[in-house]
Amino acid sequence: MLTVCLYQPEIPPNTGNIIRLCANTGSQLHLIRPLGFSLDEKSVRRSGLDYHDLARVKEFESWEHYINAPQRRIFALSTKGTTSYESISYQADDTLLFGPETRGLPEDVRNHNLVTDVIRIPMCPNNRSLNLSNSVAIVLYEAWRQLGFEGGVA
Repeated sequence: MLTVCLYQPEIPPNTGNIIRLCANTGSQLHLIRPLGFSLDEKSVRRSGLDYHDLARVKEFESWEHYINAPQRRIFALSTKGTTSYESISYQADDTLLFGPETRGLPEDVRNHNLVTDVIRIPMCPNNRSLNLSNSVAIVLYEAWRQLGFEGGVA
């Protein structure tokens, strides 16, 4: 099962959308603290609708706690990556790591020895970044497509 990991997310509706996305793809969601909000906030609940009970969400106190947990391949998403997301051959137990909306993943996280590769989503020049929940959807659905939409209903 694929895992989406959000490192210190800041915007509640994005995380709510990602909760819904993970529920609909059968993916796990890992959240690394500190969060810029409470998961009980109305805006998280509203955007996640009734999918909170269907999503597998696990919180970690810090990056250090996260990397001390058993790991699989970790693909960090960043505009600073050099490998395009569609060129990866994803495996069912891969983790897709995304940074906070306003800062992206810090250099020490991107360059951590447990990060398999830093990948990017192609964009037109002179653009800063895509919305976090859109980015997660693009990469997660490509990984799930490569896995034959395992567990899904066509």
